[in-house]
Amino acid sequence: MSDSSELPGWVFPPLKGYTATDLDHIPDLPAHTELIDGSLVFVSPQTSFHARAVDLLTQGLRGVIPRELRVRREMSLVLDSRQRPEPDVSVIRAEAEREDEQTAYQAADAVLVVEVVSPESEVRDRKRKPVLYAEAGVPHFWRVENQKGRPAVYVYEIDPGTSAYFLTGIHHDRLKVSLPFEIDIDLTEIDRF
Repeated sequence: MSDSSELPGWVFPPLKGYTATDLDHIPDLPAHTELIDGSLVFVSPQTSFHARAVDLLTQGLRGVIPRELRVRREMSLVLDSRQRPEPDVSVIRAEAEREDEQTAYQAADAVLVVEVVSPESEVRDRKRKPVLYAEAGVPHFWRVENQKGRPAVYVYEIDPGTSAYFLTGIHHDRLKVSLPFEIDIDLTEIDRF
């Protein structure tokens, strides 16, 4: 057992947990650290499928995105003071891009968030994060699952009456939707990445 004095101070959270603002001020924090329910969440090494799925969707979205929107990968999203997850892919409003040194976007700026499920994050990606994104008012959410090396994209839209997501479709070979804008991505192209 190591001596606790050898550990960085951020290993010991404040009594009420961390805030979204704290993430920008904690020295030597591992890259891609998320804040969920006031707790720091560290990501494990990325799998090949995960990296290829993120690349496929990022490139596919950038090819069809309207001028007033932007695609961002692995940028954190401030949902409230205790929630700052880092979606794998986000579509944000162009005006949300305020400065080159920006480290996060606000939930109100997000139009779509995408989470590619990994073994270590499957409970967060399937259960916790969709609730958090919906409560923050993000209108569209996609969950990407690995089905024998191919992406299956579960497409959700928020129900304004319940502030919860409902499933609008599951896409296997081709992701073709009209919301939040016209999108047509050949999911079998993952083999080229």
